[in-house]
Amino acid sequence: MALNPDDTVCYCFKVSLQKIQTFCHTQKPHYASEISDCLSAGTGCGWCVPMLKNIHSQCCPPYTPPWRQGDATPIAEQTAEDPTNIDAETWGAGRQKYLEEKKAKKLTE
Repeated sequence: MALNPDDTVCYCFKVSLQKIQTFCHTQKPHYASEISDCLSAGTGCGWCVPMLKNIHSQCCPPYTPPWRQGDATPIAEQTAEDPTNIDAETWGAGRQKYLEEKKAKKLTE
């Protein structure tokens, strides 16, 4: 089961999948980091950063800066897999595990 539009992607700042997709469709950010600049998603614990990058690559056209217009490879490559093809419970459990591992690593340093 896939994430629903109202499901939370960024737990730190309570940002839903729909909010991220709407931002991407309306603003068409060149880089995934622009999602974080506007919505703050991805700036807390970091768990959702890979998901933000995948959503960005699904929703936004690849961007090649003007100085790289002659290059054959665009900066952002489109991926065939749907990044939201995960259910909300699995996504939330994955974040919890991520936070526990991050905390354990910090304690051993």
